[in-house]
Amino acid sequence: MDVIEERCGGADLSKADVKVCIRVPGAGKRAHYEVRTFSTMNDGLLELRDWLVENKIARIGMEATASYWKPLFYLLEATEGIEPWLLNARHIKTVPGRKTDVKDCQWICKLVEHGLVRPSFVPPRDIRQLRDLTRYRTETVRDRTRDVNRLAMFLEDTGIKLSSVVTDITGRSARAMLDALVAGERDPQVLASLALGSLQGKVPLLTRALTGDFNAHHAFMIASMLRAIDEADNRISRLSEEINRQLQPLRQQVDLLITIPGISLTLAQVLIAEIGVDMGRFATAGHLASWAGVCPGNKESGGKRLSGRTRHGDTWLKTALFMAGASAARSKKTYLGAQFRRLAPHRGAKRATLAVGHSILVAAWHILHDLVPYRDLGPDHFTNRLGKERQTRRLIAQLAALGMDVTIASREQTA
Repeated sequence: MDVIEERCGGADLSKADVKVCIRVPGAGKRAHYEVRTFSTMNDGLLELRDWLVENKIARIGMEATASYWKPLFYLLEATEGIEPWLLNARHIKTVPGRKTDVKDCQWICKLVEHGLVRPSFVPPRDIRQLRDLTRYRTETVRDRTRDVNRLAMFLEDTGIKLSSVVTDITGRSARAMLDALVAGERDPQVLASLALGSLQGKVPLLTRALTGDFNAHHAFMIASMLRAIDEADNRISRLSEEINRQLQPLRQQVDLLITIPGISLTLAQVLIAEIGVDMGRFATAGHLASWAGVCPGNKESGGKRLSGRTRHGDTWLKTALFMAGASAARSKKTYLGAQFRRLAPHRGAKRATLAVGHSILVAAWHILHDLVPYRDLGPDHFTNRLGKERQTRRLIAQLAALGMDVTIASREQTA
């Protein structure tokens, strides 16, 4: 087997230590392999780096194990002359048999030596920091949603049916009523009088909904839940401010992404945080869609296609694309809306939504690659692509299958 890398290494990481195997040219045609164990503390990683530099190791591969790879990868990333490769665990699974950490690092070294693996995408430092912020904001929004649902369920324990009348129990009117309940007010009419805007027309219904068995224990629990929601709101606000600050140099890319139907400012920020702005890392839009896990799977055996399920990919990015696809699917005069309505009847709403998300990601690749705004193909793209005559014959055949005789006359003839 051809040797691609003369000086390379492989690392198997755990929480406490890292085992590293290096390959250097030996006497004659034989290569020399050496295995050492280092601590994952900072001093141990520095010792490992010096050892790699001393042996002139140009490339080292490591498995993406939890978050244990990050300190070593970031350290070697900043070291001149060493190129760290983060490897997908599915790509480096060894054959069954005896399995030890030493054998794993030797196997990884062999794979790198012969060029049998490809590095995973690791964004640059500024994009990684942005990714930390957007992911934490997403988690905080989910925590807030859970707290709001928990509040709604707990109100049922008190007999207060506020959620049956108001749409948002954290809105201004509902929040004023809950604060008054916590403060000690129990008169339903007084609580209902706190309604604002359109809710003022529902005061009699609110009076009924706010009649319940609310005691001191309920007040303590509701106050705690409201405090958790307020803390989440403040955290989301601070994270959004920091995200906007870090994205100032990339404001052009953000504005271009927003031109895609279904992409809001928040989703544009998530897209940049997950894929970056340098599309040179992905050869084509198809490569990006495959990495993200939004393209059809490819599993075939014996001439039969076994599965078309999408791979796992980047779950944060897939979630954002699904949300964008659901939003674009509701549009009436866009290509993405027409694509959803074309696929949904025979593929289902979820698959059609993911297909729209796929199209959005492909458009995002071209937008970031060429720095051009989104150009919509129009809602009649599929009709024009098939041709009006073919589309007409298809519709006539459908009506004929329903037992109807159809006569076609163009508007020019009837005018």
